[in-house]
Amino acid sequence: MLSTTAALGLLLTRPAYLVFPTSLFLTTTTAPLSSLRRWAVLVVVGLGLLIVALDVTILYTALPTLERELHASTTQGLWIINAYPLVTAGLLLGAGTLGDRVGHRSLYLLGLLVFAAASFMAAQSLTAEWLILARVLQAVGAAAMMPATLALLRLVFLDERERNVAISVWASLSLLGAVLGPLLGGWLLEHYAWGSIFLINLPVALLAIIGALWLAPPQQPATVLQPWDWRSSLLALVALSSFVAAIKEMLASQISLWLMILLFLVSLGAAILFIRRQTTLSYPLLDFSLFRNAAFSSGVLAATFVTFATGALLLSIAQRFQWVAAYTPLQAGLLVSVVFVGTLPSGLIGGALLHKVGLRSLLSGGLAVASVGLLLAAFSLDFDITVLVLALLIAGLGLGATISVASTAIIVNAPTHRAGMAASVEEVAYEFGSLFAVAILGSLLTVLYSSSLQLPFDAPEAARHGMAEALMLASQAGASGGALFAAAARAFDYAFKMVMLTAAALLFGGALLTAYLLRPSRHIITGSVVVSA
Repeated sequence: MLSTTAALGLLLTRPAYLVFPTSLFLTTTTAPLSSLRRWAVLVVVGLGLLIVALDVTILYTALPTLERELHASTTQGLWIINAYPLVTAGLLLGAGTLGDRVGHRSLYLLGLLVFAAASFMAAQSLTAEWLILARVLQAVGAAAMMPATLALLRLVFLDERERNVAISVWASLSLLGAVLGPLLGGWLLEHYAWGSIFLINLPVALLAIIGALWLAPPQQPATVLQPWDWRSSLLALVALSSFVAAIKEMLASQISLWLMILLFLVSLGAAILFIRRQTTLSYPLLDFSLFRNAAFSSGVLAATFVTFATGALLLSIAQRFQWVAAYTPLQAGLLVSVVFVGTLPSGLIGGALLHKVGLRSLLSGGLAVASVGLLLAAFSLDFDITVLVLALLIAGLGLGATISVASTAIIVNAPTHRAGMAASVEEVAYEFGSLFAVAILGSLLTVLYSSSLQLPFDAPEAARHGMAEALMLASQAGASGGALFAAAARAFDYAFKMVMLTAAALLFGGALLTAYLLRPSRHIITGSVVVSA
């Protein structure tokens, strides 16, 4: 048996990649599974997907509480949310390709263990910095899990119709977690300490681990030892994190021009190096030939736009109604969960009718319908709350129809041996959308609020830093606090409206773009699979 030192020595002599002893992880894939076991595997991977999706949005309603309890600044609050999707997106490509090599079940189990441990660490955080670190570790576990969930479905469901339904359920679970996150977070905050929003992951992770060990089939890759290029994963992470940091700097109230330019250059340089490196590797993390397929590319774009719109709705509405309308976290969570009332039926119906309706109609049409919902939400504050509820229902119908078929378009238009890579690309699209929703729209919300705030006479300038600061200052100002609160509420409502309009315009642009890519002259439809002409 190798000593620890000898084992490390072997790894260090292969600097370009890590080699995994697959005999520790894998046995030969079993025969096709029974119908009951196939759907049980869907439940098992759905549990893992659910907690990963929950933790993308559960902090939206908890953010005001976390900023207060941990004495976090507005910037730290955004990083508490953003650290998770940022690191996840940076690691996903490597994780999915690694799953193709060592087995998706093994990587799924490892991800569950890391995610559960990081969730416990997050619940014990005493400072904002500690919580951000715990969120980074959660992201490592999530990155390992997420591609494995979809890749396992591709390997288990061999019948096309069954697979379409399974992937639609998978996509609906992803949206369910994202939408229920604020609701569950609000309920837990009303009944328990804030650490409960992370501890809730532990029993679910335990059930998923037991189920995966019992039901999910192991996978035997084509070769015994295959390389994984960690340098490509690092380049992807640097490119994404620098780009997001540059956007945050660009939208900051006090812009550092040189820092913003430096971050953009670092991001561009890392992206170029990543792309060049993939063309020279025998086992690239990302095979760019996949994007020559119009259906695959359109599915990636649609998935990004859907999570972008979902993030815009959840983040903006949760904050606006807690800070301006004095909703409790639970009430705010209930309001945003209306989106799911629309997404669940349309997601399931979209997957079931894909072979009849066609990919173009569902992808582009769903995005267009969702943009109408966001447009209505932008003007809903001028009317009764029922107008906003209607807007959320319309947006949910469009988002649900789009996300279910986007997942199918991505996973079935990639070869089987690239199942993990395709799943990773899809998950990167999901995380990229959420990441941009917080980085761009979250920052834009703060900038528009600050720039439009007309402070009453003698009101402190610190109220421009954010709505949370304005509320605290208003509560300390005595009789004059009412005027400060009214001014801050008007400014935040204006920022909310502009953010919703921006998101609606981007979503409609996504509808036009996907319609163009899937124009009849560029593809033919065979069942539910769109093949580039």
